[in-house]
Parts: sequence; structure tokens; C-alpha cells
Amino acid sequence: MFTPQGPTLRELAVQAFSSIEHGYDLLAPKFDHTPFRTPGHLLDAVVRTVRPLGPFANGLDICCGTGAGAGVLRRLCDERVAGVDFSAGMLTAAAASASSAASPEFTSAAVDWVRADARALPFAPVFDLAVSFGAFGHFLPAERPVLFAQAHAVLRPGGLFVFPVPAPPRVGTPLYWALWGFDTAMRLRNLLWHPRFVMYYRTFKLPDVRDELARTGFTTRLLPLTDLGQRPDGSPRCALVVARRK
Repeated sequence: MFTPQGPTLRELAVQAFSSIEHGYDLLAPKFDHTPFRTPGHLLDAVVRTVRPLGPFANGLDICCGTGAGAGVLRRLCDERVAGVDFSAGMLTAAAASASSAASPEFTSAAVDWVRADARALPFAPVFDLAVSFGAFGHFLPAERPVLFAQAHAVLRPGGLFVFPVPAPPRVGTPLYWALWGFDTAMRLRNLLWHPRFVMYYRTFKLPDVRDELARTGFTTRLLPLTDLGQRPDGSPRCALVVARRK
């Protein structure tokens, strides 16, 4: 699962018993050498699906981590891209990665890195497109309305908030039990140890999420990420939630 450049078991254990912020500060220098980083084929699929919905001038990567989502925005937005995260270590890694990355697909958009909590974004409604990858497990269900309200507040009218959602594993499959076991272990850890490290895989249920987005003021639709294939029943393995600010 990990490359030789990735974190050791001891480093992962130290991170697991830290707060979310401090844990990611510790993990940041080696994060891109772990399986936790959003894979490139998923990022490419999102770019191909979102591009026809543009054009976009300004983009925001919410909970940007080491900047994978900002890389998506640099391929879609023409003027300015911002990444926001509350881990200073992740922002440092994102800035370093962005300064060394080069792609013929990148636009000439300027890139900014901002340290802030996603539940209190320090931006006016200036963005045409907001994205987020792999961060929602760090928010409890009760926190999502605030998170979605913040995304809504920083978008211009008609702006889009998009994020991929994988199809849930079938009950009884190895992946189903692996995620169930991880969530159970994390709940036990948070019961016995403080500060909490919130990371749950089974709390982000699509029907609930769509209802919460609608109550926030978004209209939503699902677009299949066809590049990522289909399940045996013909449904997509991953879909893109496209939430538009009314």
C-alpha cells in the first residue's frame, strides 16, 4: 500500500493518536506517497466531466490537502485558483508541489494557498467552481450543513460545487467489512482517546447529502464518471455530484 518514501508504521500510529490538524501536519511531507492521495485517474475523470460545464474564471479547492484538487482547477480555471486547508503542513506541501509541477494542460491562473477552517471560509462570493476531494469523512453529519453553507456562500450565483462520490460497496463484500471495521475502530479510538481524530467512511450517505445541499440552496444532479467503469448492475462505479448555486 505504501511506497518506500511513505510514512512508517510508527509515524502512522503517532498521526492516528493526534488531532486532525496536527496529524496532517505530521503526515504532510509524505502524504503523496500514501494511498490516501486522490488517484490521478479520478482527477482526470473529473476534469473531463466538468470541463463542458464551464467556462470558469476562479476556482476553490476546499480542504485542499497537498493540492490534488487545485491541480484539477488549474486545468479548468482561467484567472485564479485558491486552495484552503487548516493544516499548515499540508499547505506547505501543496505550495511546494505546485511550484514544481508543470503540465501543458495548466492555464495561466494564479494560485493562492490559504489557511482556514472550511466551516468558516474567509472569502467573498467570487468563485465559479468549488471542488473537494476525500475530505468529507473528517466532518460529522451534524457539521455538513455548515460546510455546505460555506461552499454556497463563496460561489457566485450559478457557481458549481462538485465532488466525486464512489458507489457504496455491496453488503458483505470485503470492502464493506473493511470500511465497517475502520469506522468501528475509529469510534472506539475517539471514545477512549482525546483529542478526537474524525475520519469515518460510512457517514456520507448520498440521499442525505443531496437533501442537505437542497436545503442550503443548491440544485443538484449526478453525472457518471464513465471513465472509471461500471458495476455488474450497470451503475457507475463513481459519480460526480454537481451542485449549482441558485
